[in-house]
Amino acid sequence: MRTGVVFPQIELGGDPGAARAFAEAAEGLGYDHLLMYDHVLGAEHADREPKLWGPYTERDPFHEPLIAFAYLAGITTRLEFVTGVIILPQRQTALVAKQVADLDLFSGGRLRLGVGTGWNWVEYDALEMPQHFRRRGKREEDQIALLRKMWANSVITHDDADHHLDRAGILPLPERQIPIWLGGFTEAAWKRAARLGDGFIFAGRDTTHAAELKDRIDGWRAEAGRADEPFGYESILSYHKTPDRQAEEIAGWRQAGGSHVSVVTMGCGFTGVDQHIEAITRWRDLL
Repeated sequence: MRTGVVFPQIELGGDPGAARAFAEAAEGLGYDHLLMYDHVLGAEHADREPKLWGPYTERDPFHEPLIAFAYLAGITTRLEFVTGVIILPQRQTALVAKQVADLDLFSGGRLRLGVGTGWNWVEYDALEMPQHFRRRGKREEDQIALLRKMWANSVITHDDADHHLDRAGILPLPERQIPIWLGGFTEAAWKRAARLGDGFIFAGRDTTHAAELKDRIDGWRAEAGRADEPFGYESILSYHKTPDRQAEEIAGWRQAGGSHVSVVTMGCGFTGVDQHIEAITRWRDLL
């Protein structure tokens, strides 16, 4: 089972030095990957219709994952970088294809692209994509197909509901099909991953529930004729639980057949990067 850490960006105040220290510590401790959440914009929640239900507001700092990973790739040698998850439907697909291909090339094939549909419609509006929010699931499906097509061919012609490419493409191409994992909290997201994804990232769930969902996704994969294809499962575990409980969750996820596990140290009252590094050091011992 491969192990990772979640970058605690909302508690590091946007400090580049803290980002460097955390990534170098994670690699030095032997972790396999660094996962980063994504929001382009923060937004006030008050007096919105429809309501904003997600946990982050205008007070939470977020680095842009692809830019941050480009920096961190230059100061690490082995660490895999995971977007967990980037909000794909609010972005231009061809631009994402280009950015992700370059990041994978410059990092030596160390990127895993996690994608999701998001909850913050204010971001969609601000990024000039308001028309896509209500149909973001279908758009994401089309985007996944187009990304893979663009990474495999130097010139393509492609048409769907949102995209029109007439004999165009990106160069340089990546040296591989970059893995695309999905995340989300709905049955639609789980079924989408079963049909289209290379893996699924569970967040905000204990490993017992994640294991139950894993079995359901495996069933849908079988229905789609994909049971024999490689597919990974990652569970993000919270550090705020007792060491005994954390150890139980790690063991339970390993027994359930989870391929990846990571820990998030945000929300534990830490006030600086050193405390986050101490936490991932202790968590490594539990592993």
